[in-house]
Amino acid sequence: MRPLLSAAACALALLLAACSGDDGPSPDVGAPTTAPTASDEPRPPAPRAGACYRLRHRDALASVSDRAAVPCRRKHTSVTFHVGRLDLRPGRRQRPLRIDSPRVRSQVAEACLRRLREHLGGTEESFRLTMLTTVWFTPNVADGERGARWFRCDVVAPGARRSLLPLPAPPALRGILDDPDRRDAFSTCGTAEPGTAGFRRVTCGQRHTWRAVASVDLGDGAYPEIRDTADRMREPCTEAARAWADDPLDFSWTEERPTREQWQAGRRHGLCWTAVTD
Repeated sequence: MRPLLSAAACALALLLAACSGDDGPSPDVGAPTTAPTASDEPRPPAPRAGACYRLRHRDALASVSDRAAVPCRRKHTSVTFHVGRLDLRPGRRQRPLRIDSPRVRSQVAEACLRRLREHLGGTEESFRLTMLTTVWFTPNVADGERGARWFRCDVVAPGARRSLLPLPAPPALRGILDDPDRRDAFSTCGTAEPGTAGFRRVTCGQRHTWRAVASVDLGDGAYPEIRDTADRMREPCTEAARAWADDPLDFSWTEERPTREQWQAGRRHGLCWTAVTD
């Protein structure tokens, strides 16, 4: 899973479409013309948007997938919400990029994250608080040499203990963050106070005792010190937790700042959590 975004999975989406050429690498001069080559073999068809898959956590960590689609009425953990086309000649470069190059991976990750934001709808705040995130796949190198130029963006919801959660059928995911009732099933909650031994990140549709209720922008630049983060988050987190409390004079809250790795990957906000009654 490339950078998964949101509190649970920012690294999957933030580490990271126009086409300007489909030509593969030119064959070597003098190479045999009678021997079969990768480009002579038929390439598999491109995936289709709306397809469902039963991926495992380790499948989502890969950049290539050979898992077959399953009927969306059956249990599935991944839904393809966009299929795009790779640009292997960005800036009209003379030689095409390899399909597994870091620049291509970054191009795909950025495109899938942008498309996911459009697909789920909602506000920037609801997007930060959801467990739904994106993973992406490209053809393998051999298929790329045969001319495959697609990339596939899937939506997943990472669960506890290296798992992926079951998802609803594709139509139910489009615009899900626009609907407070539907988005709550995949909002970010926890089994205990963040930072404690019993804490596991879960969706708010599962048993939980803490909930992420707001995000706080932390600016840009160098990774902030703990004291600076605490100063910046104290007031907005207090107010967000108070708004959720049954008793505005009796509530608990804590803050979660991004890890150094998440910061370097582009996540520049912290999360405010409050204790809730499950």
